[in-house]
Amino acid sequence: MQVWRQHELGDPVDVLQLEQVDPPVANSGQVVVDVEAVGLTFVDCLMARGLYQMETKLPWSPCTEVVGRVREIGDGVEHLAVGDRVVGIGGGSMAEQTALRASGAHKLAEGVSAGAAAAALVNYGTSWFALHDRGHLAEGETLLVHAAMGGVGSAAVQLGQVAGARVIATAGGPEKTALLKEMGVELAIDYRETPDFVDLIRAHTDGRGVDVCLDPVGGDVFDRSRRCMAWDGRLLVIGFTSGRIADAPTNHILLKNYSVIGVHWGASVGRNPEPSEQARQKIFALLEDGRLDPPVFPPYAFEDVPTALDDIHHRRTWGKVIVELCAQGFIGLND
Repeated sequence: MQVWRQHELGDPVDVLQLEQVDPPVANSGQVVVDVEAVGLTFVDCLMARGLYQMETKLPWSPCTEVVGRVREIGDGVEHLAVGDRVVGIGGGSMAEQTALRASGAHKLAEGVSAGAAAAALVNYGTSWFALHDRGHLAEGETLLVHAAMGGVGSAAVQLGQVAGARVIATAGGPEKTALLKEMGVELAIDYRETPDFVDLIRAHTDGRGVDVCLDPVGGDVFDRSRRCMAWDGRLLVIGFTSGRIADAPTNHILLKNYSVIGVHWGASVGRNPEPSEQARQKIFALLEDGRLDPPVFPPYAFEDVPTALDDIHHRRTWGKVIVELCAQGFIGLND
């Protein structure tokens, strides 16, 4: 079967290669799936370059989520059957087939799109953990979401709305802010046009500020977000896509009585998986009920994986980014 992977760290456009390898087998507790689609995130861009907080083990292949149909079941797997359509955390391969940990695979309703399924697992899981488990967002509060047309950001916008919050959002460019307005955001700010958004947000909230801020950007955005916080607010640190890790002056935190809260969803799942599983069930129930509608960027073809990662890295995408394999006729090549 074919797989995209790299044997050295660097820009995927330069080092990612399409290779031929043996198909996987289902070990105990695993399922092998014919891959329908693979989800990508900004984390994949960081992992490729060795810039993520977790070590990139080579050879490495980009893959955050996998949507596919079960073709083989390992020992001890009882809740899934051959032919089931599932989504799971990537098995470490952008490939035609992959092995997934069965306990982490969610059985999908046939009507759920591959893009929505991929978004729900990690992007919505991260945002749920941030807003509810760490931020304790309440109905009627004001939520500020940065990078709001990215995968995690757009998930936070919709989950905030479902929770009954007033949502303010920032994104880069008129296309993205227009999409945010279509999603019902109260105030959509183009940070390219208005990089210093503090006065706009203060005016929109009558000087009060925001109760919860979700910040995956860091750097200057974090510095300005501190000045937007309401009394008893919660500033959620998701990541540092700007490249600069900001400082948090403790005197400012004390005087305005807000909290700066770290959000590391992946590590939390490893330490205490039960809350994540409960959240996953709630997210997929909302998805199947039509209360969540993840924005999905036009899918990339399997041969365009390096381009997909380059577009994510340079902020040319929005919503959930997926690579489709079914439409390209890859499934079943090993039969």
